[in-house]
Amino acid sequence: MKHPDYNSATDLKQILDSHGFSMQKKFGQNFLINNDARVKLIDNLDINENSTVWEVGPGLGAMTDEILRRGAKLTSFEIDKGFAKLVQEFFSDYSDKGKFNLVEGDVLKTWKKYKDENGTPDRFFGNLPYNIAATIIADTIENNVRFDKCVFTIQKEVAVRMCAKPGSEDYSSFSVLCQWAYDVKPFLDLSGANFWPKPNVDSRAVLMTKKEDFPCCKDPLLFMKIERALFSSRRKTVRNNLSIYLKNNDLALDYLKKADIDPMKRAEVITIDQMLRLSDIIKEGQNS
Repeated sequence: MKHPDYNSATDLKQILDSHGFSMQKKFGQNFLINNDARVKLIDNLDINENSTVWEVGPGLGAMTDEILRRGAKLTSFEIDKGFAKLVQEFFSDYSDKGKFNLVEGDVLKTWKKYKDENGTPDRFFGNLPYNIAATIIADTIENNVRFDKCVFTIQKEVAVRMCAKPGSEDYSSFSVLCQWAYDVKPFLDLSGANFWPKPNVDSRAVLMTKKEDFPCCKDPLLFMKIERALFSSRRKTVRNNLSIYLKNNDLALDYLKKADIDPMKRAEVITIDQMLRLSDIIKEGQNS
């Protein structure tokens, strides 16, 4: 079955209408109709015929087509049953060659089982809807699943949080998590006019490249608990937040002093290296 012209909103609408499908706002469905942007996104994903890729939310397959034409082996996760049916028909030739597989359902509920059965791919890609963007990125990192490279197109404010540095109002636990596991770099801004239907927000594409010296700490699970605890109440000092986590004010002060962290500072000015050092010191204290 021939796929539609991915650069034409009219063509995309026509194929949806002919099958009685409609865009579902709850799934954050918007199609990227700018071919140059699609090419640039996959250029940054850096794939070839030996690459294995996961794609979240193929929609009608605009990015799927770009990835498959470059020879990669692709698995796409699609929650919309109507879109899943069409995508399987559009790319049946690739499926027959063992190059394309589609997993139906909510990616947040299916990716772990699929990964356990099939392994972790080299690349992770998605034009991610706002309601799952931070969750799926954090979920993979917290489960110690990292990809050589990820390219995500996300709502601009989420991208800003991912790349935020200490001292900025956007620096958060999510910033720390992303930058701990990956080098994160924004590379393309996309206004709503690049999509159909046109969203009311701007998007930004980010490239995440796996850090080779990860995890840089003695206990990754403890580090994630500590960094979340430090941000648990942004208005409170790191001493207050750490005291609540440890249930011991004196111990919190002692650990912060050993880590050379001012206990009266707030988490948004504490660097990742400082948090890593604090995590290791707490680990040593727990083992002594």
